[in-house]
Amino acid sequence: MFVHIALKGVFMTNATDIIGSFAKGLRVLECFGADRPRLAIAEVAALTGFDRATARRCLLTLHHEGYAAYDGKYFTLTPRVLRLGMGTLAALPLPQIVQPWLDQLSDQIGQSCSVSILDDTDIVYLARAAQRRVMSIGLMPGSRLPAHCTSMGRILLAALPPAEARALIDRMDLTPRTVHSLNDPDDIMTELGRVRDQGYAVIDEEIELGLKSIAVPVYDARGRMVAALNTGMAALHATPDTIGDTYLPALLKMQDGLRRVLP
Repeated sequence: MFVHIALKGVFMTNATDIIGSFAKGLRVLECFGADRPRLAIAEVAALTGFDRATARRCLLTLHHEGYAAYDGKYFTLTPRVLRLGMGTLAALPLPQIVQPWLDQLSDQIGQSCSVSILDDTDIVYLARAAQRRVMSIGLMPGSRLPAHCTSMGRILLAALPPAEARALIDRMDLTPRTVHSLNDPDDIMTELGRVRDQGYAVIDEEIELGLKSIAVPVYDARGRMVAALNTGMAALHATPDTIGDTYLPALLKMQDGLRRVLP
């Protein structure tokens, strides 16, 4: 049975305390990702709901400040953007604690292993130990993937109160990524119930063809879920019937070890 993720306190602010233009710029930054590495002004306007003029000003500001490159049609983020996030990731205790454990687990089972947290409708990778590349995109700390069709995402969603999980799912883009992807909210909620009952999640070629993965929760010393842990492998290396027998014991052993050391 899952323990719900502990939520941080929320500091209430007044509308007059918020800088609207800054908030818009952040929303534009969030449009870019592994599946959207370059965007035109019209695409950013559609993704944010801003008019084209506002989207253009935000993008040109990012370009002027060195956070985006512009070829006359498309904008792409530059490595300067890493300054905004990598400092925060480096300061978090969780990635520093789990990385040696991930390295050891990855060497033991011969597969890539990762730890992530939930950020709105996505998972964000905090730490990773890679053996071989099994996805078409490279994954590293800071990478994001949709929560609903990833094993770690389902672990994290299953830990939420059902009404909260359903509200998130209803806001997600459920466009199927493969022919195996669940894209009906009711089906996803049913699967979350199964994950909650069994204590682990298995993804069978839903995020990308040829990729399977299995994930478990990560708990701290007080029994609170703080992240999810997974391993991913090429589909030919495991079947849905054998993936648990092959990889779950090692994941659960690391889960137990981390529970003893995470504050």
